[in-house]
Amino acid sequence: MSPTVVITGASAGIGRATAHRFARAGARLGLIARDRGALDDVKDEVEALGGTAAVAAVDVADAAAVTAAMGEFALALGPIDIWINNAMVTVFSPVEDMTPEEFKRVTEVTYLGCVHGTWAALQHMRPHDRGLVIQVGSALAYRGIPLQSAYCGAKFAIRGFTDALRSELIHQKSRIKLMMIQLPAVNTPQFDWARTHMPRAPRPVPPVLQPEVIAEAIYKASLKPKREYWIARSTLEVIFANMALPGFFDRLLSYKAYTGQMTRWPARSWRRDNLEAPIHALHRTHGSFDREAGREALLIGGEVARVGSGLATMAMAYCAFVLARRVLLPRSRRARRLK
Repeated sequence: MSPTVVITGASAGIGRATAHRFARAGARLGLIARDRGALDDVKDEVEALGGTAAVAAVDVADAAAVTAAMGEFALALGPIDIWINNAMVTVFSPVEDMTPEEFKRVTEVTYLGCVHGTWAALQHMRPHDRGLVIQVGSALAYRGIPLQSAYCGAKFAIRGFTDALRSELIHQKSRIKLMMIQLPAVNTPQFDWARTHMPRAPRPVPPVLQPEVIAEAIYKASLKPKREYWIARSTLEVIFANMALPGFFDRLLSYKAYTGQMTRWPARSWRRDNLEAPIHALHRTHGSFDREAGREALLIGGEVARVGSGLATMAMAYCAFVLARRVLLPRSRRARRLK
């Protein structure tokens, strides 16, 4: 029987691609985002692909509204099998250029939106003692980078919240499952509509994947839930290398992540952003980096605790070596040419 799936942040990017993927499997979909017009567009796409959809124009920062949407979906679509917390906003900026209100807003949407969605899902799933909650995370849940301090803090918080709740569910002998999926950089519209205080327009740090790759990974992971999944070799490299050489990573990112998150083009003064309100015209699946975005990636499942200590040490050393070679080897070659 096809599942009933709720997706937050369903109007664009990964959320929209994930809705398409579940629709092709015949799923019944509850779609949550702020822009009703964009949600109606996704609903039409879902139904054209063979799925069924209901929509709720809700800001996930509003806990009561998220819970009300859950109730509406349950009535319209039936018992909810899978809840996917995907909604996010971010601000590209050095910490000193951000306002407390901006930190608060990113936290309310990206972190508390996940908490609100999880809480609503649990209220529905507990009486049936079944269901799956998927948190869409990031390699940045393990390693913070400059210019996205609020977003990184939110992703770290989601991981801590999820780990704590998972232990509670185990203690309660609940059959409800929690899963977190850690992502690499993805070509979504966030780089076109995120607020920025940088001199040049933002971009994802390469290597970059298309949203459909992530959607396929989320779909496959939902069929075989594990504690955590990592998507793409770059995610594995970031996580293990930071475990092995965090101080080296601090210095590497101090310059690599500045240039890596900016295009050559100036950030225009009239640029609109979606921090407080949606931008209807930019609701789409892909961002502006189709030319470089990859269409396949590894899906690594399980948990670090299951990896033998010797193998984990070898993996961390290897990843640290790979990253160091990428950064330091070109410099050494340039030095030899200058001699």
